[in-house]
Order: sequence, then structure tokens, then C-alpha cells
Amino acid sequence: MNRNQVLPQVELSAEPSALKRIDFCAPQSYKGAGFLGILDMPRVAEEASAVSPGDGFHWSVETYFEDSPGSEPHQILELGLKGRLNLICQRCLQDCAVDLDEKRRFILVLTDSEADEYPLEDEEQEPLVVNQHFNLLETIEDEVLLSLPLIPKHPDGFCEPHASTFGDGDEEGASNERENPFNILKNMKKN
Repeated sequence: MNRNQVLPQVELSAEPSALKRIDFCAPQSYKGAGFLGILDMPRVAEEASAVSPGDGFHWSVETYFEDSPGSEPHQILELGLKGRLNLICQRCLQDCAVDLDEKRRFILVLTDSEADEYPLEDEEQEPLVVNQHFNLLETIEDEVLLSLPLIPKHPDGFCEPHASTFGDGDEEGASNERENPFNILKNMKKN
């Protein structure tokens, strides 16, 4: 590719089905934005505690070529995600709205070996293996899942721990009254 060559820019469709086959190997750049409902992303829907009709994520994608000293220009993909998902608060076991506002930057590579050679210490961007039938919808869904908190919970002071999670005062008394199982064995041995 000639470094001075101007590449055509293709506008991506916002339709979920159109995002399943994108040719990132073609000599062109892409730009697009849209909204994906929770139900358009089945793996994200499995994580949701409740799904309202307007729940989902606004996404934006832009690819461009960036000069690389001593080699061919690298294709870069910038992905933005913004939205809300309802998860179960692990403190009170009630619905908890989690807001996501993420920006990711990928360097597009053609083979797994190129991805393996990419330096791990580069935290600004990571390699993404692409092909002529790349599923961008799946990548968007992956990034939403990776952005979810490991332990979703309300902000401090917003909720109280659920009684069944940490034990109830009544249950503590009942457990203290139970006989030690070793005493039972000791009594059996005496008899």
C-alpha cells in the first residue's frame, strides 16, 4: 500500500445482522455508530438480572491506518461503548444498574502468530485477529462482558447486606445449640 494513498471510508450499518460480516482485510477504513439492545447480544442478556425495552449499548467504531516506522502502516480500530445493564448486587441481592463507558483501541492483525508476537506490555492497544468475514457484533459483545464488574454492587451506603448472605441472628443461636459432632462420636465410643 502506498503511504500517500487515500483510502475510501465505508459507513457501517447500525443493523446487528450487518455487523456479523465485515471485511477488515479490504484496503479501506470503516466508521459507524449505533445502538444494540440487550437482546441483540445473547451472552450479555444471560448476565442481566432484568431487561427493559430501552436497555442496551451505544457503540461507535472507527478504523484508520497509522504509520509504523520501518514497516507497512498498521490498521487501528477504535471502539466506544456506552450503556447500562442491570445486574444482581452481591451485597443486597437486588437489581443494581451498572453504567459502562468504555473506549478500546485495537491493532488489527491477520494471523494468530502476529497477535502472539505483539508486546504484552502495550496497555494502550491490543491485537485483534481479523479476516474477510469478521464478526464485529461478537467483538462488541465480548468487550461489554469484559467491562462488567467481577462483583457488582451498589455504591457504599446505598444498600444493606442481605440477611441470608451473612447469617441471621436467629440462625447463630441455633448453630450454637447444636451438639458438637465429635462429642456424638465420643459418646458412641463410650457405649
